[in-house]
Amino acid sequence: MPDQKPLDFYEVLQVNPTAEPDTIHRIYRLLAQRFHPDNRETGDAERFRTVHEAYTTLSDPVKRAQYDVLYHQRKQDRFKVVSTGGRAEEDFELEQVTRLTVLEALQTKRRLEPAGTGIGTIELEDLLGQPREHLEYTIWYLVQKKFVQRDDSARLLITADGIDFLEQNYQMNTQRRRLSAAASKG
Repeated sequence: MPDQKPLDFYEVLQVNPTAEPDTIHRIYRLLAQRFHPDNRETGDAERFRTVHEAYTTLSDPVKRAQYDVLYHQRKQDRFKVVSTGGRAEEDFELEQVTRLTVLEALQTKRRLEPAGTGIGTIELEDLLGQPREHLEYTIWYLVQKKFVQRDDSARLLITADGIDFLEQNYQMNTQRRRLSAAASKG
């Protein structure tokens, strides 16, 4: 699948990117034993293949060096500034649209499931197509303004104040998104 996110082999093996080869080997043996298809209790063939692929890459010094170059590049790409123009007013406008879009997603979830759970940060990241690092400021702001709160599972829920704010600014957000879509087509 071309649009699938590349695997983080360090996360797959549950090790730090600075882990020593001995640590990687030790962890691999534990995970391989746990997920091996012959293990009737915890066997998982797909997970075993993923763990093996991660180990094969990270245990070979040349492959690991090549992987690390891509790994660090992807990590840096996540922190790049979203705005291409670099102008402050574009950044502010983008942040306002992001806030309203987050509130809109949370309001929709609340409306569809009034007693249900909120939205997790990873789910929100996928919905908006923005990395978590770019959403942290937005979420912080919305929590501080009491437009959003976290439940016991750290999932985000919209508050009544958040719904009021969204309703007051909804028209502006819709117009901005239409203009943005028209600009990207033209």
